[in-house]
Order: sequence, then structure tokens, then C-alpha cells
Amino acid sequence: MSTPNAAPPRPTGFAIIGCGLIGRKRAEALRKIPGVALRTTCDLDAARAASLAQLVPGCTSSTDYAAVLADPAIDAVIVATLNAALAPISLAAVKAGKHVLVEKPGALNAAQLRTIQEAAAKTGARVRIGYNHRFHPALQKARELLEAGALGPLMFLRARYGHGGRKGYDREWRADPALSGGGELIDQGVHLIDLAGWFLGDFPTVEGHASTSFWDMKVDDNAFLSLRTATGQTAWLHASCTEWKNLFSLEIYGRDAKLAIDGLGGSYGPERLAYYKMLPEMGPPETTIFEYVRGDDSWGLETRTFLEDIRLAREPAPGLREGIRTLEIVEAIYQKSGFPISVAGFPA
Repeated sequence: MSTPNAAPPRPTGFAIIGCGLIGRKRAEALRKIPGVALRTTCDLDAARAASLAQLVPGCTSSTDYAAVLADPAIDAVIVATLNAALAPISLAAVKAGKHVLVEKPGALNAAQLRTIQEAAAKTGARVRIGYNHRFHPALQKARELLEAGALGPLMFLRARYGHGGRKGYDREWRADPALSGGGELIDQGVHLIDLAGWFLGDFPTVEGHASTSFWDMKVDDNAFLSLRTATGQTAWLHASCTEWKNLFSLEIYGRDAKLAIDGLGGSYGPERLAYYKMLPEMGPPETTIFEYVRGDDSWGLETRTFLEDIRLAREPAPGLREGIRTLEIVEAIYQKSGFPISVAGFPA
């Protein structure tokens, strides 16, 4: 029974640390969710933090993330910085007892995520890795069909993801391994690894290589992976920043049907899911097409799921376990390919 005249529950207080393009997308998503309040935006660039704070009445801005984390009105933090800063800020947030939604890949290496995992176990903080592609409508529909048994036993998965860069791309922060942790594999490739694991499970067998085929940089611009589950299901993945025409393609093959997902909206083309159901007589399949021309609410859906993680004291998925395994696969490919990798945790 509710108490008469009881005060409404306090909104969940959020801070966004990192106010670039992704931080702005996160702020727009938060504005549409009831029961939350974006209280602070934080960025080393004071003007950028202030500009984002202006979107929300009463929101303040800061350039000092330690001060933000010390604020008792902040319950949860979204970390949307360059890769090199993701893990240090997330660790500080977890130690301060704040829940964290950190952009992919979450860290420069798996060791950093393991350190965060240990700290989160002590404070009870929930940590979600921002693999928002899981929340695109075509991927959500694919998951629904899979769980309904529409594909039958799964056999293998094939996926490609890539873009063509832009003039000067090889001089941006993503081309600096100290800031990025690697190239195309740790950038777009981790989305493919995460999605493959979501559909097929863990991959004890990791094969493949990464290479630098075109760009003048010390990190990879192409990566080719063959991942296998313990029962032999294969995920065959290619991530590329020499694609020239932006591309997203993911195909899931079952014994009874196939799913083909193409496009992510915008420059990747309209998002579309084709469901090809094999008939008893075989031959041309029965085909159903789902098109998502209105775009996606992946950022909002992911954030609402993160709120459920917090309120239900539920372990996020993808969370630290999935994030660690994804970066372990990245490191294995880089090691096989002769790219230097950092396996150390945090500086003392």
C-alpha cells in the first residue's frame, strides 16, 4: 500500500563524461526516458561540455570527472571518451559506487576490464558495455526469431562491416594505438565479435589475421576472423576501413532457415531483415522482408535496459564478461598478426 502524500522517488541521476558525437546521442536518449535526470556533463573541452548541458534545464557542466564522481546526486555515469580514457574513468566511477554504461570496447585491453570487474564486485556497481548494435530493430527481430526456433539448430554466421575512411583518417586518434588500442578490429570489428557471440555463444577457437592494406598507420585497416564454438559452429567475420562504400551485412544460417540483415540506416543504407524459410520440398525459400525505414531507437532502448539492470540489481549483458572475452579475441588476432598489443592493466 502506498503512503498518502509520499514524495515521488528521486530520479536516477546521470552524468555523461565525454561530450562528443556519442555523448550527444546519449544525452538525446536520456531526455526521452522518464524517471531519469541528466545532472552533469563533463569534458576536457569546457565549451563542449557546456554546450551539451544546455540541452537539459538544470544540467551543469564540468571539466573535472573526479568532482563529478564525488557528487552524491549522481547514481550512474555514461563514459563516452576516446578509448584510452574509457577504462580509467570507468574504474574510478565503479570505485565511487556509480553504475557505468561505457562505450565499446570499454578499455584498451582485457586486463583493464578485469580490474574493473574486480572493483565492481566489491562495490556492487553494474557495468554495461555499449554495444548498441544489439538494440537495432533488425537485430532485435533476428533475436526474436532465433529464440522462437524459427531457424532450427544454428550452423554458422557470416558478417561484414566496413567504411572507407576519409581524407586524413590515418592521422586521426583511431590510427594512434596509444589512444585507440588498435585499428579497425577494435573499432568496428568488436561489434561483429559481440553480435556473433550473442547469436552463437562463446568461441574457444580463434583464428584469423589483421593487416594494414592501404592506410599509412601503425594499426590494422582490415581484419579477417574465423571463430568456432565448442560444438563447431563458425562465425566468419570481416571488418574493413577500405570498404569505400559503407557496408553492414550479417547472415545467420540455421538448418531450417536463414536471416540476412543489411544496413544500419544513414550512410550504411536502410536497415532491412530478410527471413528465408526453407520449404519441405526445398528449392526457392519462403521469404519475408522486414524494413525499418524510420530509423532506430538503439541508444534509447539500450539506456532503458541499463536502467533495468540498475533497478533489478541484474548483471548487464553485454557486460564485463562479454567485454573481456571480446577483447581477448582482439588481442589473440593482433598477436597472431604481429601487431603490438598492450596487455597491462592500469599504471601503478
